[in-house]
Amino acid sequence: MDADEIDAGRARWQARYDAARKRDADFTTLSGMPVEPVYGPPEGSAYPGFERIGWPGEYPYTRGLYPTGYRGRTWTIRQFAGFGNAQQTNERYKMILGAGGGGLSVAFDMPTLMGRDSDDPQALGEVGHCGVAIDTATDMQALFDGIDLAGVTTSMTISGPAVPVFCMYLVAAERQGADLSKLDGTLQTDIFKEYIAQKEWLFDPEPHLRLIGDLMEYCAAEIPRYKPLSVSGYHIREAGSTAAQELAYTLADGFGYVELGLSRGLDVNVFAPGLSFFFDSHLDFFEEIAKFRAARRIWARWLRDVYGATSEKALWLRFHTQTAGVSLTAQQPVNNVVRTAVEALAAVLGGTNSLHTNALDETLALPTDESAEIALRTQQVLMEETGVVNVADPLGGSWYVEALTDKIEAEAEEIFARIRQLGGEGPHQIGPMTSGILRGIEDGWFTGHIAESAFVYQQALEKGDKKIVGVNCHTGTVAKELEILRISHEVELEQRRVLAERKAGRDDAAVKAAVARMVEASRTDENMIPAMLDAVRAEATLGEICDALRAEWGTYREPARF
Repeated sequence: MDADEIDAGRARWQARYDAARKRDADFTTLSGMPVEPVYGPPEGSAYPGFERIGWPGEYPYTRGLYPTGYRGRTWTIRQFAGFGNAQQTNERYKMILGAGGGGLSVAFDMPTLMGRDSDDPQALGEVGHCGVAIDTATDMQALFDGIDLAGVTTSMTISGPAVPVFCMYLVAAERQGADLSKLDGTLQTDIFKEYIAQKEWLFDPEPHLRLIGDLMEYCAAEIPRYKPLSVSGYHIREAGSTAAQELAYTLADGFGYVELGLSRGLDVNVFAPGLSFFFDSHLDFFEEIAKFRAARRIWARWLRDVYGATSEKALWLRFHTQTAGVSLTAQQPVNNVVRTAVEALAAVLGGTNSLHTNALDETLALPTDESAEIALRTQQVLMEETGVVNVADPLGGSWYVEALTDKIEAEAEEIFARIRQLGGEGPHQIGPMTSGILRGIEDGWFTGHIAESAFVYQQALEKGDKKIVGVNCHTGTVAKELEILRISHEVELEQRRVLAERKAGRDDAAVKAAVARMVEASRTDENMIPAMLDAVRAEATLGEICDALRAEWGTYREPARF
């Protein structure tokens, strides 16, 4: 790019920066030295390839979505939490918000994630153990008791039964008297990554896509600030993928959901801003920063050039980051504080919009109050003490970071081409990327490549080529055993008792009629969300709703592969 084009870009950035709102904060170094809000090539100088780097807040958004970077607003501290029953988790949420957390992120227990009630035989021994148990809208009310849902953004990490759980969230907000059109938050809903990595599905892909399409339509029309899809790479990375695979599989899934919206006749400029992303931040510091920068650039280019988006917000890739759970070790767990801090810093330097930091004891159990506070304080130390919020994309222009960004982007583009080839030449009713994803799921293409990457890394660990402190090097320690959080069996007994009382006290005829009406809607092109909301209002349980749809659509079983 020649000097005149670079200087013109700088002038555009300056005008947007001057017009934007900035935080009232001290933007100097620890020693008091003033720093610029962004750095770039010297005025009057050319820089080959600078159009791929650009300025913050300007296409291709490599350097971030906003001209102010974190000077305008910092990332949202959104700590993932959930355990036991709704009342116990509510107490943890109030602790997080009271200690400075900016948003909530709900972890559900395994029965809830699989669309099962707490009294289901398959739920035995699992209620409240890896998250909070939610059976009815009344549980959702208790979960957010005393927390203004109209005033806090809430993320919910659930995909298979995401839509009925979301309906329970809406009914809980209704019962608070909230204006539903003003709700803001994120629902994961990403079923593609379940087949690829996490395995928490209910039905075959097509019925899930039907529900997701209905949800996209409903939110675009009724709750425009709410993001009905958070396309997740986190679980793909945790399953053993490389950084480039995480990036490519996640964005490919995102393109599939864009195709789904277009197939419904939705305007990409209206629904695309409702798509958000969820990435892992692993331990290779610079590789992770490059991954995040490449993600924004790829998404903007594909949305503009492939899917025809014209509005700025439709080109924005907004993402939440969680530090890598798979990097935590049971051996010498206090070392996990350091790992989490490094991973969080990579996410911040990569421009994350919100962040969850893992607790040091999460490889052993759910976090204690103390370890949850350390995880929260890790983000606050980065935000308040390190100066990383003062300059937008401070590593932009680094030869190493830019070369890594380009390399990861190139690897991702090669993977996109292979996925589209999987779909064959014939047209798919949703779109070519969707066709390739579905074929890749059916053939085990994604799981095979992830397994191979995980195997290669494990071999490197066992040979000693890759190191993990406390595991295959520096194994001596004076540390004592941690006190961990244990969920009492009484939680399950009490949850089952309360659920039985609710079932006994409701109008069964109204529940059955509402669920039957929902099933009728599933047999037509009618949007299912209003009928599902009516079932939830009647206190139909999550299991009853999901079982009715299982009876209608069947269940999915992954083919055996060797």
